[in-house]
Amino acid sequence: MINTNDILETIRMIQDECLDIRTTTMGISLLDCADTDIDKSCQKIYDKICKKAEKLVETGNQIEKEYGIPIINKRVSVTPVALLAGVSGGNPVKYALALEKAAQSIGVNFIGGYSALVQKGFSAGDLELINSIPEALASTEHICSSVNIGSTKAGINLDAVKLMGQKVKEAAELTKDRDCIAAGKLVVFCNAPEDNPFMAGAFHGISEPDCVINVGVSGPGVVRSAVSKHPDYSINEIAELIKKTAFKITRMGQLVGTEASRRLGVPFGIVDLSLAPTPAVGDSVAHILEEIGLEQCGGAGTTACLAMLNDAVKKGGVMASSSVGGLSGAFIPVSEDAGMIDAARSGCLSIEKLEAMTAVCSVGLDMIVIPGDTTAEVISGIIADEAAIGMVNGKTTAVRVIPAIGKNIGDELEFGGLLGSGPVMKVNTASPSQFINRGGKIPAPLHSLKN
Repeated sequence: MINTNDILETIRMIQDECLDIRTTTMGISLLDCADTDIDKSCQKIYDKICKKAEKLVETGNQIEKEYGIPIINKRVSVTPVALLAGVSGGNPVKYALALEKAAQSIGVNFIGGYSALVQKGFSAGDLELINSIPEALASTEHICSSVNIGSTKAGINLDAVKLMGQKVKEAAELTKDRDCIAAGKLVVFCNAPEDNPFMAGAFHGISEPDCVINVGVSGPGVVRSAVSKHPDYSINEIAELIKKTAFKITRMGQLVGTEASRRLGVPFGIVDLSLAPTPAVGDSVAHILEEIGLEQCGGAGTTACLAMLNDAVKKGGVMASSSVGGLSGAFIPVSEDAGMIDAARSGCLSIEKLEAMTAVCSVGLDMIVIPGDTTAEVISGIIADEAAIGMVNGKTTAVRVIPAIGKNIGDELEFGGLLGSGPVMKVNTASPSQFINRGGKIPAPLHSLKN
């Protein structure tokens, strides 16, 4: 039975506490678009995306208007393009340009899937695609790229780690006149999920159906508001409160996903119940942690508070949806979170503390601006460290760092929109080059043998 108080509470969450559906993402398989002629393959890709996602934005807008639920982004994810590049040969940037043309035609803000999965090694097309990433991202506006370089079952491909450190640096260099934005559209994964609706890491996994709708919810402001009303609660009572709040947030995502699926005639995939912050005041994961009792995010106790928050979000959300997936938890991107930005500016939040936090939350070192003179080997070392956390703990971790070319510690980059702005953070410059240049593979941990 519909409860009037629940309806009013949801309206308040939307109006006053920044509650929204962060993204409806349509996953589209491009496997049937493979062709030995790259130009024919690109045309097939453009035609299929435009056909499948023709009404994606229109449908999202209709649902938003009818239900009064803000749906911030409408996006598409596609099969890792390296799989097609391995068939066609030629310059993979042509694929990026075809995807860009499709994005403009259907009106989505991002298409993800200019990707390669190389955790066990490079197959045909992988190296060509990875080497083309800087040019592809610099020459497009709506395309996102990801590379999975490790997993709990496979270990870590150190050759890919070395290569990705170089590509992150090159991407930043090519767009230094645009605040190095290309690096902000590139993420390096360990244990990348196949059904993630969030950018820049979204791609349509090969085990997914031909077409599917995935939904990513948000709501840090709602959780912070709920916690702020109970300053005398014990920590277990706070955890219970967050669980109940996450349930309500996720139910809204389930509603939107089910309705979008019905109207588009496409299967409903998953709800990603992540707390995804924005630079807007009142929409910060860091501020939740401070509401729980920290003086500032990054101080002692931050990792413990975040672990509790992440677990409570998962426990509450999983009961609210028929299918939870993607990343699901609490995101800690620096430039996209007002509280994280403040903590980084004050020096309370360091990259080393962020790395510790990634062991207990979703994703990893995300949207962190680093000095422009940081070497490719140091970036590779950061990637290797983060991948090791994911590999050993059997969880998704990732690195999305932006070398601020020509800028130093204390300077800032301004990306605008949901990507926000970020201060240049200090990086330990002790070189890991001998380790990185060894190449080969870090073996999978013993607990990967779970057959």
